[in-house]
Amino acid sequence: MTADRHAIVLAGATSAAGLAVTRALVEAGARVVATGRSTDRLAALADAGAEVVVADATSLAAMTDLAARLGQVDGVIPLVGGWRGGGGLAGQSDKDFDALLPALQAVRATSRAFDRALQASDAGRFAIVSSTAVARPLAGGANYAAVKAASEAWARAVAHGFEKTARDTGEPLRAASVIFRAKALEPEALADAVVALWESDTADLNDRVIEL
Repeated sequence: MTADRHAIVLAGATSAAGLAVTRALVEAGARVVATGRSTDRLAALADAGAEVVVADATSLAAMTDLAARLGQVDGVIPLVGGWRGGGGLAGQSDKDFDALLPALQAVRATSRAFDRALQASDAGRFAIVSSTAVARPLAGGANYAAVKAASEAWARAVAHGFEKTARDTGEPLRAASVIFRAKALEPEALADAVVALWESDTADLNDRVIEL
């Protein structure tokens, strides 16, 4: 099994990581649909071979509308990110926390909107990008680690939902939820790991943390 001919949504993909993942998936033969809020910033993804859609990855309504329009979807990867920190625990401001929340909101919105499509796929994949800060949170990065930890908890709940559906219906497990963890994200390493999601057995992948 490979990414060839699979339809994969990269939500909030207007970053160096989004561009690297797009290029790798297109080269592997996948149909890539990349979303972002800026037409200008989506241009590089279109040049790389993606179908681009102006849409807010943190909006359940926008992602649900996209899911309805696309139909078949075999992979969803929310790539909304960012980092704010420093100043010790006292420096963990509400403003910084609010600025980090869109990453969690994108995980929630995309997983809910595309849940049915991923479970209908013969190889559905949902993957998030997290951080090693979850395993060792520091005072100066408490806001960031907390948001990443919440995102991981949500992704693990998605994995449980996939398992429960398979168990309740008596069908094989066909969808997997995966967590990528990185200390300092390298776009090319993420791209290779994403392509490899369709080269592994679904049961081996579901609820797995993969260190990058």
